[in-house]
Amino acid sequence: ELGIRIPRPLGHGPSRFIPEKETIQVGNEDAMMHALFADSFATLGRLDNVTLVMVFHPQYLESFLKTQHYLLQMDGPLPLHYRHYIGIMAAARHQCSYLVNLHVNDFLHVGGDPKWLNGLENAPQKLQNLGELNKMLAHRPWLITKEHIEQLLKTEENSWSLAELIHAVVLLTHYHSLASFTFGCGISPEIDCEGGHTFRPPSVSNYCICDITNGYHGVDEIHASPAASIPVRMKCFSLLFKSTESVCEVEALMEKMKQLQECRDEEEASQEEMATRFEREKRESMFVCSSEDEESAPTRDVSRHFEDTSYGYKDFSRHGMHVPTFRVQDYSWEDHGYSLVNRLYPDVGQLLDEKFHIAYNLTYNTMAMHKDVDTSMLRRAIWNYIHCMFGIRYDDYDYGEINQLLDRSFKVYIKTVVCTPEKTTKRMYDSFWRQFEHSEKVHVNLLLVEARMQAELLYALRAITRYMT
Repeated sequence: ELGIRIPRPLGHGPSRFIPEKETIQVGNEDAMMHALFADSFATLGRLDNVTLVMVFHPQYLESFLKTQHYLLQMDGPLPLHYRHYIGIMAAARHQCSYLVNLHVNDFLHVGGDPKWLNGLENAPQKLQNLGELNKMLAHRPWLITKEHIEQLLKTEENSWSLAELIHAVVLLTHYHSLASFTFGCGISPEIDCEGGHTFRPPSVSNYCICDITNGYHGVDEIHASPAASIPVRMKCFSLLFKSTESVCEVEALMEKMKQLQECRDEEEASQEEMATRFEREKRESMFVCSSEDEESAPTRDVSRHFEDTSYGYKDFSRHGMHVPTFRVQDYSWEDHGYSLVNRLYPDVGQLLDEKFHIAYNLTYNTMAMHKDVDTSMLRRAIWNYIHCMFGIRYDDYDYGEINQLLDRSFKVYIKTVVCTPEKTTKRMYDSFWRQFEHSEKVHVNLLLVEARMQAELLYALRAITRYMT
């Protein structure tokens, strides 16, 4: 009546992929979740949708929030507005407007210069110099060399200190991988964010034409005529068929795990055979690509925060390039990366280490409807497949297990979420592990996030170590 436009949510619930009724409803959470919600609200000034999806796994969420809070708000080498700006730069590389918008607000809140938001060329030269490392970490981390590090540390008045660079690298990898989680779980923007709301004029008798344009046609429409129920019945038959097929999928996966364990117990492959299987899996990973593989041009809103918009993910062995295998035995997070980070940015190495371990070891000993299942073999296959796509090899792992445990639709989802997350679709999310709980699929995304972050960190930290020595 007053002519005020009232926003209403465009989506239902925190995720476009997970039905709202299957997420944890605020007000129905247990004491631990309630404490996490309170912490998240106190830290961010909001209860964001990432938190509402991650809370499927409270132990991980607690570690994630603690790490993010430390990176953004506690004492550290970089000023607060730099931290949020680096978050914007990193999220923009994957066209993740959800994270970009959140950090634009935070950047302004901590006193950042609004002019910087007009484009990277308006930011200080020191931040502009970080653009090259940002794009390589996001899309082709295996190309990072000690020369790239030297360039950042030795550019006179715009140079970075080692401590500042470690802080920046951790922030970049954190937001690249968080963009993977955001797209992989179909996180919806909050109602007050761009893309999170629409406006409607005053309705007549609680119904207006804009309901139709927003896809709402009333709950009674499917009962409008007997003919309308035919597609519904057909859909039910289709779902029943899919459900039966999916149950078989779970049983088949459990049977494969059992057989692989028996083979392991009986005989162990030679080192040569293990190396051959790694190379084969690495080659095959190049031919896994999303069916929705069209190029999507970034919008001006997002692309202004980074340079070289045409630079994206390319498989490391394409176009005659040969990237040497990164052997974890030569440079690992546990033996090398952890201590370097902790030395130059105290406590962060510990926080990251805890987060990696929680994601990797997290289990409820369930698989879909089955209980008391040891899922360690499956979790390791997912983690090592991601590292394999980045050219990282574990000498003690038999890569032949990956093809046994991860089917093609699952590999497509993994590669898309990790390498080109902005191309993830609901169809990809729905097409793998169809009988599994949504919480199990969110757990998969946590593994993807942490394995990706660790892979990026390994390449960057190895280059820093080589520069230092």
